[in-house]
Amino acid sequence: MVGSVAAVRSDAALEVKSLGVRFPGQGQPVLDGVDLRIEQGEFITVVGASGSGKTTLLRAIHGLLPASAGEVRAGGEPVRGPSRTRGFVFQADSLLPWRTVIDNVAYPLELRGVARRERRQAALELLELTGLAAAAEKFPRQISGGMRQRVNLARALVGDPEILLMDEPFAALDAQTREVLQAELLSIWGQRRKTVVFVTHQLDEAVYLADRVVVLSANPGRVKEIVPIDLPRPRTLDVKYTSEFAETVNVLWQLIKDDVVQHAQEEKE
Repeated sequence: MVGSVAAVRSDAALEVKSLGVRFPGQGQPVLDGVDLRIEQGEFITVVGASGSGKTTLLRAIHGLLPASAGEVRAGGEPVRGPSRTRGFVFQADSLLPWRTVIDNVAYPLELRGVARRERRQAALELLELTGLAAAAEKFPRQISGGMRQRVNLARALVGDPEILLMDEPFAALDAQTREVLQAELLSIWGQRRKTVVFVTHQLDEAVYLADRVVVLSANPGRVKEIVPIDLPRPRTLDVKYTSEFAETVNVLWQLIKDDVVQHAQEEKE
């Protein structure tokens, strides 16, 4: 287990080098000296107490936030802003309520000027992959929260990004739906093999999904530990009931426990 990357090669999907992010008017940076290397096709989850900069890290990788120090490189190239090579899935689905499911999924291709028939065919393929083909002509108000997040995922994938960035996409769902979508996400990842960086507060979710879990410390956010997950793939939800799984979740809890307690005390003051 290591907290930084010593060797740098140009074939990494993502390289985060001594990254610092500071918001205007704040004395302390949100992120400070973050080093991380992510390989092509890896599934990385990021955990940490509130205030550790998980979402900030994701937005910096996407190019939505500029680095105050250091840099982010994707495919060997510096990240200067958002790119089609990086898809982003937000916690809120942000679907357009006046568009059908298929037209919501096709919307990024419409913005690129792709012909209607071609973009709807691409969208339909993603809806089939996510089990939503039967809901293609429905509107967002007519489908469940879990289905809306499937649409959200399909929309992020329709442009065929190399990297998928996911910011707590299942946080607002009930526990049963969240588990079903975790399993479906792994199935989709197994077929498409995108590089995924997935932020979550749920330690069991982090372990179930990941090849490695990045643990951030708080105030400012730094890489405290990178925990490899040795559970075999493909994984079913049954793995969550094994002793190995429970032990790994406990390892993560011990790494973030002090920060979680500190944050809770600060909120009381």
